[in-house]
Amino acid sequence: MTTMQSVVADTLGEPSEVLHLQTRPIPEPGPGEVRIRVTAVPVHASDLHTIRGRYGFTPQFPEVPGIESVGVIDELGSGTDGLTVGQRVITIGVTGTWQEYVVADAESVLAVPAGMSDSTAAQILANPLTAVILTGDELDVRPGEWLLQTAAGSTVGQSVIQLGAHVGFKTLNVVRRRSAVADILALGGTAVICTEDEDLRDRVTDIAGHDGVSKAIDCVGGQVGADVSRALVPHGELIVFGALSTHRQTDPDKLTIPIFARSLIYETKTVRGFWLLRWFTETPKDRMAATIARTLQLVDSGALRVPEGQPIPVGKFSEAVYLAEAPAHGGKPLLVFEH
Repeated sequence: MTTMQSVVADTLGEPSEVLHLQTRPIPEPGPGEVRIRVTAVPVHASDLHTIRGRYGFTPQFPEVPGIESVGVIDELGSGTDGLTVGQRVITIGVTGTWQEYVVADAESVLAVPAGMSDSTAAQILANPLTAVILTGDELDVRPGEWLLQTAAGSTVGQSVIQLGAHVGFKTLNVVRRRSAVADILALGGTAVICTEDEDLRDRVTDIAGHDGVSKAIDCVGGQVGADVSRALVPHGELIVFGALSTHRQTDPDKLTIPIFARSLIYETKTVRGFWLLRWFTETPKDRMAATIARTLQLVDSGALRVPEGQPIPVGKFSEAVYLAEAPAHGGKPLLVFEH
């Protein structure tokens, strides 16, 4: 077999209109590279935003989306000591994974712990890793402290709640639907604010009391992100890592957070961004390896549980694309490849 199936976008546009299956040559690994027979890849909203042209970079088209994958090494280039054909691995910071085979630098693959499912392994290095970085390396949330987070029902949000239970910090979780509250509490969230019928800032004061909240993460943006910033105590810090409130917005100039200037200036607060792909390219290798190893250990031990994804054959990729942004769609859609 010399060809493979790839999901390709030929141009910028709405994913449902510009994505299609294409037969391509199977790539060959060069020196220091391995070829991986892909078994499963998650379909993230960020993948779709990239195709729309509203993510952190504009790809060179034609483009194969995808930022995570799990698979089996099926060919080794020269100088790849320590790796073997048949070894199950996940890719680290490798893009273009929505296809049957990918070539990656040997340094960009990691062995999958024995007994870990493909579904779990395929999803570790985006959302759970983001939760570990934000709560640990970035904000250093300590036992007993509050962490305020938006979109608490998202995969990152669920990981943050589980990390809170493991580490001992308290989570103040913002959701937009009343129906989501019970699930957040059942997962171990300390308290929940529902913006459907509650005022975010008033409820933060009610719940956290006089000492308030000094650390927050937001992946919604817009007015919700602004309200989170305003709800923090003086010297509070907000990290913004997404903009869910503008999912269908294609004009980059509309991706805004209307921060309240008086709160920012006179209470000397900090609002800053986080982007995982930049973290992959700029973090020192030893620190990156330690954080990834910690994430794998947390998942392998059961302290962090990754919801099982929904396997969808690559031929039905359009269904996966739809589910990636459908409200309450269940598990993460996973493209699977039958070899």
